[in-house]
Amino acid sequence: MKIVLSPAEQVRDATTNRVNRQRKHSPRTSATASGRKLSEVLQGVETTLSANANKLTIQKVACDSRKVQPGTLFFALHGAKADGNAFIRDAIKRGAVAIASEEKAVGKIPPGVSWIQVREARKALAIAAANFLGHPASALHLVAVTGTNGKTTTTSVVDAIVKASGAKTGLFGTIAYHTPLGDYPAPNTTPESVDLQGFFAEIRDAGGKYAVLEASSHSLAMDRLWGCHFQTAVFTNLTREHMDFHKTFEDYFVAKKRLFEGTGAGAPEVAVLNADNEFGKRLTHLAKKTVTYGLESDADITTKKFQLTFDGLTFTAQTPNGKVHVESRLVGRINVYNLLAAIGAAQALGLSNEVIESGIRNLESVSGRFQRIDLGQPFPVIVDYAHTDDALENLIRTARELNPKGRIITLFGCGGEKDRTKRPVMGEVTGRLSDLTILSSDNPRSEDPLKIISDIIVGLQKTAGKYLIEPDREKAIGMAMDEARSGDIVLLAGKGHENYQILADRTFEFDDREMARRALRGRGFEGPRNENGKDGPSKGEPRGGSGFGT
Repeated sequence: MKIVLSPAEQVRDATTNRVNRQRKHSPRTSATASGRKLSEVLQGVETTLSANANKLTIQKVACDSRKVQPGTLFFALHGAKADGNAFIRDAIKRGAVAIASEEKAVGKIPPGVSWIQVREARKALAIAAANFLGHPASALHLVAVTGTNGKTTTTSVVDAIVKASGAKTGLFGTIAYHTPLGDYPAPNTTPESVDLQGFFAEIRDAGGKYAVLEASSHSLAMDRLWGCHFQTAVFTNLTREHMDFHKTFEDYFVAKKRLFEGTGAGAPEVAVLNADNEFGKRLTHLAKKTVTYGLESDADITTKKFQLTFDGLTFTAQTPNGKVHVESRLVGRINVYNLLAAIGAAQALGLSNEVIESGIRNLESVSGRFQRIDLGQPFPVIVDYAHTDDALENLIRTARELNPKGRIITLFGCGGEKDRTKRPVMGEVTGRLSDLTILSSDNPRSEDPLKIISDIIVGLQKTAGKYLIEPDREKAIGMAMDEARSGDIVLLAGKGHENYQILADRTFEFDDREMARRALRGRGFEGPRNENGKDGPSKGEPRGGSGFGT
C-alpha cells in the first residue's frame, strides 16, 4: 500500500531523513552496538514479558517505522493525526523484533517477533530509551524553559552563558538541535523522547555536562520529557496559544505546570518564575526552590532601569548573588524579561556572575527574532517569529518604543489547520497598534488563504486600522517595501527563522529574510550582500534578536 504524505508530513519526512544521515555515526549508535536484553530495556515499564521475549537482544528503540532497523523495539504510539499501530507491519518488515503497544495483538504476529502490551506507551518509550542508552540524562545538568513566548531566546542566552564557562552543552528548540557533534534540523520544538535521550547520549559521550531545551506544552502533555530530572525549570509567560490541541486555556496551563511538578523523576531543583505573570505565581512552591524575576513586582531578580536602542540593551540586574551588568545585542523590553530569566537559570546552575555577563555579551543574535534586514534603505525592516497575539503586540510596541515618530507597517498571516480562535485577536492587535497592516499567507496548508485572512479581518475591523490584502507572501513583502517611507518600520511577522511555505499541494523554500533582501534589491537598494546564506543575516547587517514569537 502506498502512503501519500501531506505537505507538512513531507517536510517532517525530509527532516527525518536528514537527521538520520547526519547521526549515522553518532555516539548514541556506537555506544550500544552490542545491544541490550529486552528485560533491561523495559525495566520500570509496567508489562509482563514471556520467556522468549526475555531472551531478545534489542539493537535500537524507535517509534517511527522509517527509522526501524534489524533488532529494533518499535513503539506504536497514538498520535494526533496518525496511529502508530497502523505502521506495525512496516516496522516488522524493516526488522523490528518486538512491538510495544497499548493495544492487544491483532492478527497473526510473525515468528520471532514479540508483542508487548504496555499501559502508557509514551511513558514506556521514554523509560525504554533512557534504559537502552544508559540513562544519559543523569550525567547532565538539565535546564528547561517553558511558556508561550520567549523560550527560544531564553534558552539561547542560557546556552551562550554555559558555553562562556568553557563547558560542552546541547541546545534543543524551535530553530534547531545542537550537540557537541553538530547541528540537526528541528522537526518539533522538543524532540520525541527517544530522540532526546539519543541527543543526551551524544552530549554525555562527548564530555558535555549540560543540556538546555525548550519544553513545549505538546511535549509535556505527550510525556516526551518523562524520566528527566531538571536542575532548573524556567517559566516565561502564558498567553493564548495551541487551543486546537489543548481545547481550554486551563488545559494549556496544566500542561506547562507538569514541568514544575516533575516529569517522572522528581520536582526540579530550582524553578525560575516570572513574578509579573499571574500564571507564574501559580507555580510557586512546586519545585524544591523558587526564584522569581520581573520588573513590576518585588522579584528576586530585577532591574530598576534599562536602556533600549536598536543596538541592544544595557542594564544592571539585582540578584540574590549580587549585581549582574548586562550588555546585550537583544532588542526590546520583552528581552529584559528573557535576560533576567536566563540570569536566574544560570545562577541556579552555580555559574558566576562574570561568566553570566560574558555569555550575554557573546550572544550576537537569535535567528529570526527581531532580525534586522539592512541594505541601505531609509526604513528598518524587521523579521520576527511573532505568531501569537501577545507576541505580535510585544513586537509592535517594541517597534513603536524604538521609533515613536515613524509609521509601523506590519505584514503577517496565520497558519492553516491551526488554532482559528487566535486569528481575529491577532487582527485586532495589529489594527489597533499598526499604521498599516498587510495580510498575507503563513503556511496555509490545506486551508484557503483568503478564508484565513477573512478570519483575521473579523478582528481587524473592530479597529480603525488600515489594511491591504495580498495572499502571495512574496508579493506582499514587495508591497510593504513600496508602502514604506523614510523613517517607517516594516515588520515581517510570523515566520522568523522558517525557510519554507506549506500550501495545500506543495511545500517550497521560502525565507522572509531572503525575500526582504530580494525585494529591497529589486527597488534599487544595494547594501551588503548575503555572505552567510539565507539562514542568517547578511555580512554587515545589524544583528538583533527578540524572541517575541517563542
